[in-house]
Amino acid sequence: MLSILSYLRAGNYIEAIIAILSRCFVVFCCLPIHELAHGLMAEKLGDHTAKNQGRLTFNPFAHLNPLGTIMIFLFGIGYANPVPINPNNFKNPKKGMALTALAGPASNLLMAFVSLFFYYGIADFEGVHSTVTYAIAYFFYFAASVNVTLAVFNLIPIPPLDGSRILLAVLPDDKYFGYMKYEKYIMIALMVALFTGVLDTPISWLSNVLMSVVGIIPRLLFGLLAR
Repeated sequence: MLSILSYLRAGNYIEAIIAILSRCFVVFCCLPIHELAHGLMAEKLGDHTAKNQGRLTFNPFAHLNPLGTIMIFLFGIGYANPVPINPNNFKNPKKGMALTALAGPASNLLMAFVSLFFYYGIADFEGVHSTVTYAIAYFFYFAASVNVTLAVFNLIPIPPLDGSRILLAVLPDDKYFGYMKYEKYIMIALMVALFTGVLDTPISWLSNVLMSVVGIIPRLLFGLLAR
């Protein structure tokens, strides 16, 4: 997925504006839903920590992390403040943490699915002949793309990303907490990798695969209806 600066350098100003608006949509809508999904799953499994701290809300300002938000606009991937979870409140702490962690990326994939539904619906029935129609259609495409990339990014097993919580379910406790001792250094390495573009190719490849999978049903449905 091209960056906003790439579009600007290429003179693709409409795409740049759409990319900015879609990222705003992700920051103020998708990230809060992502964190809310974590909290709701934890609540369902018996942990009321998020609810008690006022995190079961759609209010974006209850969830947004400044650095994670900046990353969304710079790289198209980022994170919000993690919802507080107390695994001791789960009947099965490891399983509870894994399910709670997976709920966030799952919500992003669901939002990508809905966005692609709108994209294919507009593109197949209205075409993209006018600037307005083009902008609306590709707004939903970019929103889907960013959501899928967020899901892939958050599954990387590096704190504070969701993948680090899933590790708790598959690693012995001593190895997991030994790994988490280096959390700050791992996070710095992640930032360096993002700035240098080391992760661009694997994240882009995985995101493209997921975009194709998530878009199968909308693409087939509207392709059949448009015949």
